[in-house]
Amino acid sequence: MALSVRSWVANEGGKHLVLVLWLGANTLLFMRTFLLYYCGQQYHYLHQMLGLGLCISRASASVLNLNCSLVLLPMCRSLLTYLRGTHTVRSRKARRLLDKSKTFHMACGVAICVFSVVHVSAHLVNMVNFSVRYSEEFPSLNVARYRGEVRFPGITGILLVLILFLMFTASSYCIRVSNYEIFWYTHNLFIVFYIILIVHVVGGALKYQTNFEAHPPGCLRANQTNPDKTEEESGQAEGDGRSCREEARFQPNSPETWLWVSGPLCLYCAERLYRYIRSNSPVTIVAVVRHPCDVIELRMLKKDFKAHPGQVKRFTELLLPDPGAESEILPMVQQRRYPKLYVDGPFGSSSQEVFNYEVSLCVAGGIGVTPFACVLHALLDGWRHFRLRRLYFVWVCRELQSFYWFAELLCALHHKLWKENRPDYLNLQLFVSQTDGLQNISEERYRPLSSRLMIGRPRWKLLFEEIGRTNKHKRVGVFCCGPKGISRTLHRLCNSDRYSGTTFEFNKESFS
Repeated sequence: MALSVRSWVANEGGKHLVLVLWLGANTLLFMRTFLLYYCGQQYHYLHQMLGLGLCISRASASVLNLNCSLVLLPMCRSLLTYLRGTHTVRSRKARRLLDKSKTFHMACGVAICVFSVVHVSAHLVNMVNFSVRYSEEFPSLNVARYRGEVRFPGITGILLVLILFLMFTASSYCIRVSNYEIFWYTHNLFIVFYIILIVHVVGGALKYQTNFEAHPPGCLRANQTNPDKTEEESGQAEGDGRSCREEARFQPNSPETWLWVSGPLCLYCAERLYRYIRSNSPVTIVAVVRHPCDVIELRMLKKDFKAHPGQVKRFTELLLPDPGAESEILPMVQQRRYPKLYVDGPFGSSSQEVFNYEVSLCVAGGIGVTPFACVLHALLDGWRHFRLRRLYFVWVCRELQSFYWFAELLCALHHKLWKENRPDYLNLQLFVSQTDGLQNISEERYRPLSSRLMIGRPRWKLLFEEIGRTNKHKRVGVFCCGPKGISRTLHRLCNSDRYSGTTFEFNKESFS
């Protein structure tokens, strides 16, 4: 399958540009700090004692400072939603980059873990060198009290490594899916991590020379001669200023981490406080509707709550009985003893862009249809102010029962479009992999869906070729929420060069 440069630039160009800039900033900062400690006069004696361990430990620390500040920004979800919803970000490409904020957050997190390993390893080498290369000439440079002393790492460094290990392991896909609470609570250790990080370098173990002009590195002190030099060369060295006019003086490095992280940390804490206050507003449950296949619909009211199609809401506290226990839910609904409920949101997502294309393709796998429910509801309520002129909707499920909770909405939208003489506005395709109970879809109320129900899996290439032929030289938005296999296939097809000049822009939703 040939790669289309135009499609690749549309789908990957912005993401890779940000990646290159981020890698460039990390590389530049690492090399700049490395050379400072390798060649800088103020670190000459410290470098003599510690060697490359000094350069690598400080260079990795500067990269850690950068990424510890950047990793918080993509998680300011309310701020990103505000930027996405205002005219500040007018470009669709820029808005699509905002949807990649989670990926950037993960990249910064991986960089923090990798350079933490480098930083810790370099400091272990430094600890050995502080002991083995104890300086009799410059006692104030030493961390060890005597040559050969065995010292242990500082408690702040150990705590930082432990917290980072917990956060990293709990971020694995299997833990996020099987037990999200573990991921959530370990990630909330971030505030402890940043507090310890800020005080981590207060001890001032590394020192720099403050008077290298009066005491050039390697100079000869009074009454000291170099046995390898003649008397004439020694006199010339004094004339060149290579003699020491005073003893070397050293001062601990001032902490810099707080300069890097204080701004993003304050911004993120303010965001979390705003979300906490907003989510504590009471929610009134109007009705609880139970759909087939154990799907529960909550209809609720909240003061000053406004959500647009494609935005998502997060339940911060949901106290409902097990959906499988039907006898527990129905009496509660009848007696109107509704549970306590808090809602946080709404937050922006890529599904908001569905209406900003003339042609959009929405692909859902199983429960992945949830983000597109509000899209179809918006079309059912009103459509004239949308740019969207044609919507392809593909839903893939294992069993027929999964369609029932959504069937009434699809049928209502189908009847509405027929009444408005726009039957081609929505191209609906339903796929089921199991054939049990297919005769049930033939009920009169589900008649519009029976002709659109197919057994097996979609033939994605044929679907893309059909959309490409009927929408030549247009940009088609592709929106996917479902298993990784489907999203990988669609992503690859969006970058291929075989669709009559049509550009497919890939957008992905994810629950994990």
